[in-house]
Amino acid sequence: MVEKWTGHLVGEMHNERVTYDDLAEELGVGKPYVSMILNGKRNPPGIKERMEEAFQRIVQRRLAEATSLPE
Repeated sequence: MVEKWTGHLVGEMHNERVTYDDLAEELGVGKPYVSMILNGKRNPPGIKERMEEAFQRIVQRRLAEATSLPE
């Protein structure tokens, strides 16, 4: 069963243009595994927090890179 947090995370990923590949790379797993989690096929312990933290790291890193670009 798909949990509510996964829908929220997918929406946030869309808004921030974060792909399944981006999230998989940040977590050190494969894209199919990320897909299984976000589609409710897998639910390992602590995954909600791990995925949300990985998403935030990606967004923060991109923001830092965008603000440090020379003009």
